[in-house]
Amino acid sequence: MTGTIDLAGDPNIGVFARVFEDIAIVHPAAPAAFTAALERELDVEVVKTSVQESSIIGSLVAGNSRGLVVSGLATDEELAVLSDYRDIFLLEGSMNAAGNVILANDYVAAVHPGMPVDLAEEIGLFLSVPVIRLSLGSIKTVGMAGFATNRGILVHPRANDTEIASIERVVDLPVGLGSVNMGSGLVGTGLLANSKGYLAGSATTGIELGRIEEVLGFLE
Repeated sequence: MTGTIDLAGDPNIGVFARVFEDIAIVHPAAPAAFTAALERELDVEVVKTSVQESSIIGSLVAGNSRGLVVSGLATDEELAVLSDYRDIFLLEGSMNAAGNVILANDYVAAVHPGMPVDLAEEIGLFLSVPVIRLSLGSIKTVGMAGFATNRGILVHPRANDTEIASIERVVDLPVGLGSVNMGSGLVGTGLLANSKGYLAGSATTGIELGRIEEVLGFLE
């Protein structure tokens, strides 16, 4: 299923939630209409928790069906909620906004090019995927400059051929340029999706929706 939505008037829905094949993680204060749309359109169970005592879940959590990479500043109570659904890798240090610096699905993880090699390798082992250190459109926060499901990877419209080829070398999925919310190349800020459906920010245009559907495999 597909559609557009906002969260209390904010179209940057990808900042405030993180979606996987089976669950969507959202803040407990998220409006009921928003969580109901996630359940209905993406066929997920909604998991309610803050992370780092914050509502910006999408910026602080990454992962795939095998595990969650979570900000090392998350509280014990928050981790207790999340550990019911996945094993957890705590991302410590200055680069702890996992959702900003990691773009992942069940087949690949792209990480901030400044991430230490040994840490990137640890994350790859934890998620059981190959890891690439790269930028997208010269933007180092790949978790917001791209969006990955198990059916396709949407990337910043300024992503170049070299960056795209780096992904295509390790994963056999469509990789395509796109935008959200009337021209924002930070596609991760305005999109929530899995293999069953997607929701884009309410300012996303029809042309942008068509591109999302093409790359993520929702065209008939």
